[in-house]
Amino acid sequence: MITADQLKDVMERAEALRRYLDIDRKKIEFEEEDLRTQAPDFWEDPKRAEEQMKKVKGIKRWIDGYNEVRLAADELQLAFDFYKDEMVTEEEVDTDYRRALEAIESLELKNMLRQKEDPMDCVMKINSGAGGTESQDWAQMLMRMYQRWAEANGHKVTISNLQDGDEAGIKSVTMQIEGGEYAYGYLKSENGVHRLVRVSPFNAQGKRMTSFASVFVSPLVDDTIEVYVDPARVSWDLFRSGGAGGQNVNKVETGVRLRYQYVDPDTGEEEEILIENTESRKQLENRNNAMRLLKSQLYDRAMKKRLEAQAKIEAGKKKIEWGSQIRSYVFDDRRVKDHRTNWQTTDVDGVMDGKIDGFIKAYLMEFPVNDED
Repeated sequence: MITADQLKDVMERAEALRRYLDIDRKKIEFEEEDLRTQAPDFWEDPKRAEEQMKKVKGIKRWIDGYNEVRLAADELQLAFDFYKDEMVTEEEVDTDYRRALEAIESLELKNMLRQKEDPMDCVMKINSGAGGTESQDWAQMLMRMYQRWAEANGHKVTISNLQDGDEAGIKSVTMQIEGGEYAYGYLKSENGVHRLVRVSPFNAQGKRMTSFASVFVSPLVDDTIEVYVDPARVSWDLFRSGGAGGQNVNKVETGVRLRYQYVDPDTGEEEEILIENTESRKQLENRNNAMRLLKSQLYDRAMKKRLEAQAKIEAGKKKIEWGSQIRSYVFDDRRVKDHRTNWQTTDVDGVMDGKIDGFIKAYLMEFPVNDED
């Protein structure tokens, strides 16, 4: 049975969210912005109309999220009062408490995603490390983990490029994760090297093996984001797409390989960005998507530079290493531990089935990023 102090904490946090999110102002803003969508000529400019609809839905999500918190908190207060009159059981009060707490923590977490990139969809690339089949199998396991997470959170996953492993697993995969809420905001916590320790199914002696795979997450830009691509630095190769997809895919050069000669604006160093896309049977669609992925990478690089500069300015802030080893998955010991936050769990099977929200929350709590001024 919860205590009066626990009830008070829930009510205070719910009220604090109303103030932090400025719900009263958001309700007025929603009515004003929604009114614009009812204009007779609203859909004459589809692109502008879609942007407006996106804005309206964004405001409504905050209001709906707070309404859910308010309702859960009020029901908890009611249950607590009814318990005194023996009208509900301890178990019912505790159930209402857990429900209210989950709603509050969910909205508090979303409130921490304040960078303009956070609400965006994202591109995730997974590369197997050195170690052949063992690492390639690990890369495929990570791909499945993120697909499960995306599915559970209402996102659509599209594989734009996949390179199969030599015997099992994958060498690399590029996935677009779209359609849900805050895909980049949540999955940016997964940037880095993931380490697996297990008794290898590919080793005849049953030895304990260590494997590595790297994960890169970038915001997926849309038409509302302006990213300059120098056409003089772009070149294209065409190739026949392999793998599943039917005879047409193999006979026609529908796969595209985009090469971009990137120049670092600060150091002047040159680097070739290589993007392959085989998602569609139509070459033009693959070209368009490859260009979108390039813009996402360029945007991501500019964003990382901005964050690094911000981290240097803010004294005492912990440095976030984008490419460092971030998490260990030790199957024999039934333990998954994040080295940045020290958050860990023994539910290895759950994690591999996509239950990684605990890691995501711990990361966002440990490395909050302030609003841009």
